[in-house]
Amino acid sequence: MPYALHRIASLWLTVAVVLLVSIGTGGCEDPAPDRGSPSNPPEFRHDGTLTFLSAAGDSVATIAIEIADTDAARAQGLMYRRSMRYDRGMLFVFDEPGTGGMWMRNTPLPLDMIFVDADEEIINIVERTTPFSEESVTPEAPRTYVVEVRAGFVDRHNLDASARIEWTRLDAPDEAV
Repeated sequence: MPYALHRIASLWLTVAVVLLVSIGTGGCEDPAPDRGSPSNPPEFRHDGTLTFLSAAGDSVATIAIEIADTDAARAQGLMYRRSMRYDRGMLFVFDEPGTGGMWMRNTPLPLDMIFVDADEEIINIVERTTPFSEESVTPEAPRTYVVEVRAGFVDRHNLDASARIEWTRLDAPDEAV
């Protein structure tokens, strides 16, 4: 094959590959979320508000929360986050109560984990988890929610298992009257 024909054939092959790749990826309406990396941690996403209430019903603390309510979001959790303000956290919402635990894989900052039942009552609290640990941190009873906050939050607000939570999603749809 003469050199000029070889160059033209290579050019057409390159154009065809570029078009196929563009068609294959260009139609995605819901791109995968940026899951972050050690050099590019995800930004905080304000999805809602969570209030911790004392046994008497008094507000103890209110935080802005990211909500992890899909398998992918729960698996990602707070991975790669190097810092978190005391007025922020992540609420893990599970479809059904369960005894599955949480881990600290790829999570460089220590956290306080608060396990909560379906009635929004705190089951147990695990303070100051170990960064990067793959050891499972488990609830003492079936949990429906887990709240992860910066280590020291529980001490700072004197939270214990007598407390409960209330939370709202910012984009909650209007309820039928």
